[in-house]
Amino acid sequence: MKKFLVPTDFSANSTHAANYAYQLAQQLQADLVLCNAVIIPALTPQAGLVLWPMQETELLLSDSQEELKRLKASIQQHDHTDKFRPDITFIEEAGVLTDTIDRIISTQYIDLIIMGTHGSSSLSSFLLGNHCSKMIDNSLNSLLFIPPAAGFKTIKKIAFAIDLENADNDLHELFQLVPLAKALNAEILIVHIQADKNTSTHFEQRIDQFLMEVSNKANYPHIYYRNIKSSQTEKGLLWLCENGQVDMLAMLHRQHSFFDSLFNGSHTKRMVSRIAIPLLVISA
Repeated sequence: MKKFLVPTDFSANSTHAANYAYQLAQQLQADLVLCNAVIIPALTPQAGLVLWPMQETELLLSDSQEELKRLKASIQQHDHTDKFRPDITFIEEAGVLTDTIDRIISTQYIDLIIMGTHGSSSLSSFLLGNHCSKMIDNSLNSLLFIPPAAGFKTIKKIAFAIDLENADNDLHELFQLVPLAKALNAEILIVHIQADKNTSTHFEQRIDQFLMEVSNKANYPHIYYRNIKSSQTEKGLLWLCENGQVDMLAMLHRQHSFFDSLFNGSHTKRMVSRIAIPLLVISA
């Protein structure tokens, strides 16, 4: 991994995520790109709206640039080690966050997008939650969400939540996780949440077949499996994160139809708002 993109709105949670990203970049010898999307009230005239003055737009962008400079300096001033020092660049741009990120990704290769999650206040939870939700739905890059409670520490075990009933579709995404685990020298724990109390012989054979295929193709010996019985997916995963000595949780996110999303929602989106350790979202 060579470059991480870190969106920020200069809140305490996004600043915490930026500091986490710097330490992870240090460990993986990657560089950082900080970005801030400046919302302009009216970029084009519309009925009932007044065109936002260009001078005001330039002032907002200038303020954003100064804040990014201060954030960069704040991140670097805490680095007193002789380790690899990530290069930090920054981009400020008028527009919506997802559009800004798309433009950045179209001009330079980004390995991972790292951003903060919800705050404690209702307003910050709503705004950050909205950003997280949109990023999960729209990003083709892997996303690493950093909760406020997640302090940086060496990643020794990554739990990969998978539906082993339909595991054939998840092999590609699992193999995307292997390079990161190798770079971190971390274990991958494949986790299946099972609602039924009893495990059928057919399902056990399915697990053995899947793990054999993983072992043959992944070329990484530190991959293990654990079955967790829980009536609710999120409840089982939260229990694992709290009791399973897991340092990071990885989940797949698949696009759903409008009605499916409306009535069933997304396990990934719900976990973003509840988890206390870093959550890696891989787009499937």
